[in-house]
Amino acid sequence: MTSYIGDDEMRAGMTTTKAYTAVILHAGPNFGTPEAQPIIWEHGRRNFGLRADGLLSIVCPVRDDSDVCGIGIFDLDLDATVAVMADDPGVAAGIFTFTAHAVRSFPGDRLP
Repeated sequence: MTSYIGDDEMRAGMTTTKAYTAVILHAGPNFGTPEAQPIIWEHGRRNFGLRADGLLSIVCPVRDDSDVCGIGIFDLDLDATVAVMADDPGVAAGIFTFTAHAVRSFPGDRLP
């Protein structure tokens, strides 16, 4: 059963949201090449560093048959996130492309 939240609680909760940036990572033109795997590993290593630095709050590799490779939530504004992603080794090598979207969420949200 879903808990009911009244309008006043909803309005109060919305005032606690914060700006983040969501990134959707797609397979790029060089995704399936033999050279891609070590670069993808470096991309992952970099993500661990971004997480450790508090810049990348949530990282979700996508494991389906679509061209979406991952979703990330950055604790950065849109311009800063685009700059970080432009320096990603997988993006620079054409293994990935990405779209970035300004979003809002609740600080402290987490995966169970």
